[in-house]
Amino acid sequence: MKLSRRSILLGAGSLPFAVASLRTGALAQTAPTAQNAEVPPILFVHGNGEYDAVWMTTLWRMESNGVARDRMMAINFTDPLARSDDKVEQAGRSSTGDQRRELGAAIAELKRRTGAARVALVGSSRGGYAIRNVIRNGGAGDVSHAVLCGTPNHGVFATDDQPNNEFNGRGTFLRGRNEGESEVTPGTAFLTLRSDGMDKYAQADGRFIGKPGTPTGVTVEGPELTGATNLVLVALDHREVAFHPRAFREIYKFIAGREPARIAIVPEQSVRLSGLVTGTPGGVSTNRPVAGATVDVFRVDPDTGERKGGAVHSAKTGADGRWGPAQVEPSWFLEFALTSPDAPTTHIYRTPFARSSDIVHLRAARPLGPADKDAGAVVIMSRPRGYLGLPRDVVLLDGKEPADVKPGVPTDSAATLRLPAAEAGRNIVAQFGEERIVARAWPASENRIAIAELTY
Repeated sequence: MKLSRRSILLGAGSLPFAVASLRTGALAQTAPTAQNAEVPPILFVHGNGEYDAVWMTTLWRMESNGVARDRMMAINFTDPLARSDDKVEQAGRSSTGDQRRELGAAIAELKRRTGAARVALVGSSRGGYAIRNVIRNGGAGDVSHAVLCGTPNHGVFATDDQPNNEFNGRGTFLRGRNEGESEVTPGTAFLTLRSDGMDKYAQADGRFIGKPGTPTGVTVEGPELTGATNLVLVALDHREVAFHPRAFREIYKFIAGREPARIAIVPEQSVRLSGLVTGTPGGVSTNRPVAGATVDVFRVDPDTGERKGGAVHSAKTGADGRWGPAQVEPSWFLEFALTSPDAPTTHIYRTPFARSSDIVHLRAARPLGPADKDAGAVVIMSRPRGYLGLPRDVVLLDGKEPADVKPGVPTDSAATLRLPAAEAGRNIVAQFGEERIVARAWPASENRIAIAELTY
C-alpha cells in the first residue's frame, strides 16, 4: 500500500476523533446503553510477544474517567510468543490452550476480587484469540463485553499448508472459532477495531510477513467478525488500534455505554512505580521473572538526559523478579539503569509518568551483535504501543529520520542508532510527535546499551 504524506494528513486531519466507517454484521450485538450503568470490571489482554505494561496508558485513561484501579487487571502471559505449530511444544512459547487456561484463571481472579458476575475483556492482536477461545469454550457467562483490537480474526495468512499455525485463517484453530452463521458467541457483546489499511498483519501481499509478492489470502477487513460491531480507525497501525487515544474512546464507549468524560490522562500529585524484570532466555521474549537483577532509578534533566543527583531508588530483584516501589514526581524525566545477568547493562530513558503504575516492567536489551562490532555506542528508540510510521509520523533520532524505519505501512516499532567511539557519551534526542526523550549514548565497550522508550 503506497501512501503519500498528503493523503495521510488529509485522512488523519479530517477525522481527528472519528472512525472511517461502521460495519455491523447482520447478527450484530450491542453493548448496554444505560447512562448510569456501572462499568463492569475490565481485564486487558496483550498480544504476541508482549506484556501487560502495554496497557499502561489505557489503564490511566480509564482511571481518569473514574474507573477504580482495583476493578481493572492486565494479564501477563507467562510465555507470550505463539508456537510455530500449536500442537508441538516449543521452548519459551505458548499454545492456544496455554493462553486459554491462563486467561480463564485471570477472569476467575478478577471476578473473585470484585464480586462481579461478569467482566469485560479487551484484547490486542493475539490477545483476541485467547478471548475468543475462552468465550467459545464455555466462558460466555463470565464475559459481558469482548473488544478485539487488531486481532487477525481471519488470519495473518490463509493457506492450505501449516494447518496447526494459529495465525492461519484456514488452519484448525481459526476455522474452529469462525464456523457457523455468526462468528461471535451469543450472550457476549463483541466489538472489533481495525485499521483502514495501515495494519501490517492485515495485508493482501505477503511482503509484510517476509513473503513479498505472495498473496496472503487475507484483506484489511480480516479483523472483522460477522455478528460483531466492527469499527475502522483511520490511519492507525496494528498496535495503535488498541492503545491510541482514539481506540480508548471506542473501548470505553462500548463497555460503559457512554462517551468518556475525558480522553487526556489526569496526572496524580504523587507517583509510585514498580514492576517486573524479565528476560529473553535463548533469545525468546518471556514474562518470566529474573532474579538477581539490579535496578537504579535516576531523575534526569529533560534537555540533556544527565542525571540530577544520585539514585532516587535502588533495588535488587528476588525470585519474583519484582522491583520498587519508587516514589517519583509526575514531572520527572527518568533513567532506569538495569543490570541483568548475562545481558548488557541497559539504560532506559522515559518521559514523566503521569500516574502510578505497578507494571513498569524492565527487560535488558538484546546482546551486542555483529552489526554493532564497530559501534562506539548503540542507542535504540522504542515504541511499545505503536509503530514508527513514515511519512505518517514525526520520527527523529539524533535529528534525522531513522534509516531503518521503512516508509508506508508502519512495520517497525524500534530504530537503532550506532555511533563511532569518539561520540560515545554524548546526548541523543529521540522525537516521536510531541514526545521527546534525551538519552545518553553509553560506551558499547562497557557492554552498555541505551533505550529511549516512548510512552505514547
